[in-house]
Amino acid sequence: MLQIEKENLMPREKLLKFGANTLDNKELLAIFLRTGIKNCPVMQLSEAVLTHFGSLRQLINADRQQFCAFKGIGITQFIQLQACTEMTKRYLLEELQQNQEFNSTDTARIYLQTALEQREREIFLVLFLDNQHRLIKQEEMFLGTINSAVIHPREIIKTALYCNAAAMILAHNHPSGIAEPSQSDRHITERIRQAANLMDIRLLDHFIIGKGCYFSFSEAGWL
Repeated sequence: MLQIEKENLMPREKLLKFGANTLDNKELLAIFLRTGIKNCPVMQLSEAVLTHFGSLRQLINADRQQFCAFKGIGITQFIQLQACTEMTKRYLLEELQQNQEFNSTDTARIYLQTALEQREREIFLVLFLDNQHRLIKQEEMFLGTINSAVIHPREIIKTALYCNAAAMILAHNHPSGIAEPSQSDRHITERIRQAANLMDIRLLDHFIIGKGCYFSFSEAGWL
C-alpha cells in the first residue's frame, strides 16, 4: 500500500511526505522545472529533457548553448541549475572544513570528483591534512593546459610545511574524461612521496578524476 501511495503522489507531495531521497531523477527535475509547456506537462517535459541529454549528469554539464537549444528550457533554468550546482560544491567544501576526517577513500573521492570533474583545464589540487586527517587547507597548486600540468614537488612540500600539515592527498583531473594514470602521473607521484617522506609528511592518496570515473593510487596499491 505504501508503494502505491508513493506512486500516486506528485513529486512535491512525495518529497514532503517521504523525503527527497525517494524521488527519481525525473521527479527531481520536474520539481526544478516547476511547470511544463503547452501540450507538455512538467513530468513529460522532465522525461523528455533527461532522454535528450542522456542523464542528469550530462544535463548539469551541458553548456549554455546546448542547454538552451532544447525547447521548454532556457536561460533562466540554465542560470538556476548552475547556481544550484555551485551551492552543492560549496556545501560539500564547508562540510569537509567542519572537522571532517578523510579516513576513507569514498569521503575524499566524492569531494574531489565534485571539485574537479567538470574543469576544462587540468588542475593539480592538494588537500593538506592534520594528524587526524582533518582538512587544514585546500589549494590548487598547478594549472595546466587541457593535456598536461607542470608539477613541482618542492612547492607542494613548501606549502605543507607552511601550514604544518601531517598528511596530504593529491588529485588532478583528466579533461579527456579518462581516469587512467600515465607513466608521468606515476613518476610525479613517487617524486612527491619521496619528498614528503623526508619531511615526515604522509602521502595518503593520489586521485585522478575523469568524467564519472576515478583512479586511486592507494586503492591500486601504488602507495
